[in-house]
Amino acid sequence: MIDFGFLGLGEVLMVYHSIELCAGAGGQALGLEKAGFKHIELIEIDHNACNTLRFNRPAWNVIEGDIRDYSPEPSVEIDLLAGGVPCPPFSVAGRQLGSNDERDLFPEALRLVAELKPKAVMLENVRGLLDSVFDEYRTNIIRQLEKLGYSAEWRLLNASDYGVSQLRPRVIFVGMKKELGPYFFWPNPAENNPPTVGELLYNLMAKNGWKNAARWKKIACDIAPTIVGGSKKHGGPDLGPTRARKAWASLGVDGKGIANDPPEKDFEGLPRLTTEMVARIQGFPPDWLFTGSKTNVYRQIGNAFPPPVAEAVGLQIKKALELYMISKEVYHGVSQSFTRSFAVLRTDRRKGKINKKLRVSP
Repeated sequence: MIDFGFLGLGEVLMVYHSIELCAGAGGQALGLEKAGFKHIELIEIDHNACNTLRFNRPAWNVIEGDIRDYSPEPSVEIDLLAGGVPCPPFSVAGRQLGSNDERDLFPEALRLVAELKPKAVMLENVRGLLDSVFDEYRTNIIRQLEKLGYSAEWRLLNASDYGVSQLRPRVIFVGMKKELGPYFFWPNPAENNPPTVGELLYNLMAKNGWKNAARWKKIACDIAPTIVGGSKKHGGPDLGPTRARKAWASLGVDGKGIANDPPEKDFEGLPRLTTEMVARIQGFPPDWLFTGSKTNVYRQIGNAFPPPVAEAVGLQIKKALELYMISKEVYHGVSQSFTRSFAVLRTDRRKGKINKKLRVSP
């Protein structure tokens, strides 16, 4: 809600529209929805992820298909084009092939920016995109956006700075129409630390009356390592390679697999996480449900962008749009006010009624 009362315009409820590319299971889309964006279309190629989106938001227009085959209607006007293009071309595990990787969809995102001409662009990817091997690649993207009339910047954000109980650095790309650029500022980190894994998951771990839940909560006294294992080329669901499993073990978690249910009352040893617990660590709210087999659900969660981070960036983009609109209304209002004032002065001057206190020069 923007209050234009000082201009005599009253209160105006602004609705900002967006299109989501490579929407996955909805992490970014959910965060942007909370930030105040209404999604016109969400494009996703994975069938299970599309089912998850439709299950949680039946009103969303989910398009199942490859964004390389997607072209928006010419009449579509949006404020934000957002998405999480595939990460493997820029990840170490994906061999960092960049533009030589057929999964690189940044060129498609740029094509859609040119077609849609949104006021803002927001894309997220893995930390590896900031490696020096991709310096020229990132610079080239910024140059192409500048030619299209945008100012753009890459920024590394840590999910734990925005309330997510996980060490999950993500590279965020934000481009704004040049006239909007001065109004965008990156979000500040939250003032409070996120809950520890034990604090976050205690109720779920104790759901079946596990007698050691309280003791486990004390052991799980830090945030989680990065959730991994979202690749289709990966085997069954687990919490990552040897180093990641050691980090999970230090938190009292067996990272060799994913459990179907929380530990029973007399369970002994290190418990495994359920998909519900992994989703909670990823920043999804309890009422966001995933469809598909356990492996499919885990992949959806493992590939997701934490909703709280998307919300934090989305709020800043929305604020930039609002501030720009306010500045235009202020300028327009002041301009009209001066125009009316000088019109009155000219009329009074012709009639010989100019107030000498105004000290208007002839």
